[in-house]
Amino acid sequence: MTARLEEIGHRRVLFFPEDGAPLAVPGDANDFLSETWALKATAAVMPVSRLAPEFLQLRTRLAGEVIQKFVNYQVLLVILGDISEAAGESGALRDFIYESNRGKAVWFLESEAALREKLR
Repeated sequence: MTARLEEIGHRRVLFFPEDGAPLAVPGDANDFLSETWALKATAAVMPVSRLAPEFLQLRTRLAGEVIQKFVNYQVLLVILGDISEAAGESGALRDFIYESNRGKAVWFLESEAALREKLR
């Protein structure tokens, strides 16, 4: 399955497929960013299924390092899918998600419909 590019609101949004290589180490972000930049997208949508379990464990710093790469290249990173279980187990993650969703660099959203609403 290949990535899908769409115009939503004023953004070019690249949706990565559910299956494929996981985002498991900070360097993996470079592959996703390269594809995003090649298609001139300004937002990258990453399904939760593509994240290594360590991504949602803030103590590993994987999320922070990956997010920083997207911020540096001014690409909105959207984590798409249900992460309620992980958020329920970690107050720090829950707070991080809340604060992230108030900003413009990274969003954690449950559905594509929620993304479309937020971008309109």
